[in-house]
Amino acid sequence: MTVNLPLPKKDQLKPVKGFQMGIAEAGIKKVNRKDLLVMTLVPGSQVAGVFTLNRFCAAPVQVCREHLAQDGAKGEIRALVVNTGNANAGTGEQGMKDALATCAALAKELKLNPEQILPFSTGVILEPLPITKLIGALPQAVSNLGEDHWFDAAEAIMTTDTQPKATSVTVQTPAGVVTITGICKGAGMIHPNMATMLGFIATDAGFVPGLLASLTREIADLSFNAITIDGDTSTNDSFIIMATSQSSVKIESADDPSYGPVRVALIDLARKLAQMIVRDGEGATKFITIDVQGGKMEEECRLVAEAVAHSPLVKTAFFASDPNLGRILAAIGYAGITDLDVGKVQMWLGDVWVAKNGGRNPDYQEADGQRVMQAEEITVKIDLGRGSAQQTMWTCDLSHEYVSINADYRS
Repeated sequence: MTVNLPLPKKDQLKPVKGFQMGIAEAGIKKVNRKDLLVMTLVPGSQVAGVFTLNRFCAAPVQVCREHLAQDGAKGEIRALVVNTGNANAGTGEQGMKDALATCAALAKELKLNPEQILPFSTGVILEPLPITKLIGALPQAVSNLGEDHWFDAAEAIMTTDTQPKATSVTVQTPAGVVTITGICKGAGMIHPNMATMLGFIATDAGFVPGLLASLTREIADLSFNAITIDGDTSTNDSFIIMATSQSSVKIESADDPSYGPVRVALIDLARKLAQMIVRDGEGATKFITIDVQGGKMEEECRLVAEAVAHSPLVKTAFFASDPNLGRILAAIGYAGITDLDVGKVQMWLGDVWVAKNGGRNPDYQEADGQRVMQAEEITVKIDLGRGSAQQTMWTCDLSHEYVSINADYRS
């Protein structure tokens, strides 16, 4: 079940010049399913990434960080490889050997250095990676590399996702047209820092070294770090932006006239992908926007948004369409703002003013709250009454189906 999430159409996913994808069936967890993806970039491309802060981060995440840190020392990043069905996390020294062996095997196929490869894994944690199956399928993936395989690539990185997640856009800049296409996966184990998810965006724009890295961090905070499904931070979360520099647009600095339109387009596309994850949240029946305004700083608005979005009591009330909205006030109160004046707090559920000056609005009728709670898409607006800062998060409800999916995950 998804919440207003249409299936992407193959012909609407635009190829990005200089970027190719190849898919294989390695049988890592299940047979007869796409579970291995290889992506390649032309020379001169820029690659930047943001990764999970989980201390048990997977071996591929550790290797990606190392290879990105030495990007250029032993050759620029030229390829990525993703397997599903196994996270290669909690696998100790052998897991690192397997991640490095994956890089070495793909490098041999593509005639590159192993340090030019970024590996990614997603799936079951604490299980040895079937490295022989993975390496054995690499030639198949390399043999079908092409620029128009976005839909198949989105399918190849799915785990508990009910459908592939992909989107595409072109943007006009003063220097020419830029194409941006992206895919992601994720449905559970989603929580900020990074919010198990993988996201890959490619563009044919060009960036000077360093600029893409700072932009990627900003975009992550405004998209994939602004969603939550169940409050579990994965061991494997990774978000990558790749710029092939194959269009006429070469962005030299943040003051470049083309930077603004490209930045906005990248943010919008990343947010759309991130929201797809929430709309396909495990067992989700409702898509919920938590909009917190009136804070002194963005960070305290974020604390409140996270507290509300993570609360099992709030999320189960939404699933039941039960306007038990005192649960939201309780979450605001424990969010961590020690000097919060609750007498200034206002709260709306959709178009209904529920809490006024820290208490129940005298004009609020539960029938109005019930009406809003029945909808598939709901906005909770909170005004802290202490400043002009604002933060938004997106989440979903918590249903019986979420428990069933995760109880049966390894079967």
